Amino acid sequence: MKHEILLSAPPVIRDFLTYSETIKGKSARSVEEYYLDLQTFFRYLLTVRGMVDTQVPMEEISIESVDLELIRTVTISDLYAFIVYCKNERNNNASTRARKCSTLRIFFRYLSAQTHLIENNPAELLDSPKLKQSLPRHLSLEESIDLLQSVDGPNKERDYCILTLFLNCGLRLSELCGLNTTDIRPDGSMRVLGKGNKERMVYLNDACTAAISDYLAVRPNDQIRGDDRNALFISRNHRRLSNKTVQYIVKSYLDKAGLSGQGLSTHKLRHTAATLMYQQGNVDIRVLKEILGHANLGTTQIYTHVSDEQSRRAIDANPLANVKAKKQASTTDDSKE
Repeated sequence: MKHEILLSAPPVIRDFLTYSETIKGKSARSVEEYYLDLQTFFRYLLTVRGMVDTQVPMEEISIESVDLELIRTVTISDLYAFIVYCKNERNNNASTRARKCSTLRIFFRYLSAQTHLIENNPAELLDSPKLKQSLPRHLSLEESIDLLQSVDGPNKERDYCILTLFLNCGLRLSELCGLNTTDIRPDGSMRVLGKGNKERMVYLNDACTAAISDYLAVRPNDQIRGDDRNALFISRNHRRLSNKTVQYIVKSYLDKAGLSGQGLSTHKLRHTAATLMYQQGNVDIRVLKEILGHANLGTTQIYTHVSDEQSRRAIDANPLANVKAKKQASTTDDSKE
């Protein structure tokens, strides 16, 4: 959590953020999003309650005055009015509004059920906007192969290894950049540090093992600064590769493979790995959850969508697929004598 957040947040919110990061194990990024959502809500609340100068722009309103006395007056009507404000005045899409609803539910549940600082939880029955269930964009098997085959240049072993781990292991960007050489185990597994500093083991297939071996054979070992000495992926400046640099590397190969302009990114490579494992590798959804490092199965189930071809095969496999109605022989109505 950034130091400036701790300084600007009122005590009740600061305690919630600290609890979320240290006890609940939330990432610094998640905690920062909690703060920004709560900051927006209380800026709105202070404004509609007439507790701030109307001449002060919304983005400059201080929430230092927020305390338990104010929080105890919040109703579910206030929460829904805030979500409407986010939609109409801030043009927040359904996904962003749903995240704000989630933040409010977590915050007020902490105050009511965890610390018992408030008696009633106004967010207990707060519903989130209905989200459109769009399928995650991913590469086909053929496009994935084209991407891998596009790799060349002075860092081809490193870059090929990066793409291979994304496409085979479904790593997050931060997870890949955070890998150390010591995370590659002799038993063919790899230690991954995921969200909330949760560790998981990912087993490496032959493609990953070969790519890592080829890269380690040429990985620079000299002039690496102490803090980055164990980093798996090293830049030309002998530092750990940053998230931004890896994003640039992936984008450059997507362009070279003719896959640009499709909204693809490092995270879409994670989607690709998950989709290929589920659709073509027949990996059980519960196993996929562990590989991806998801906290709950519901997050993983987005990958249970099936392709058009799978749907067609399923319908064709029905034992009634070839049963057709018998055609009755046509008859002529003889005239009665």
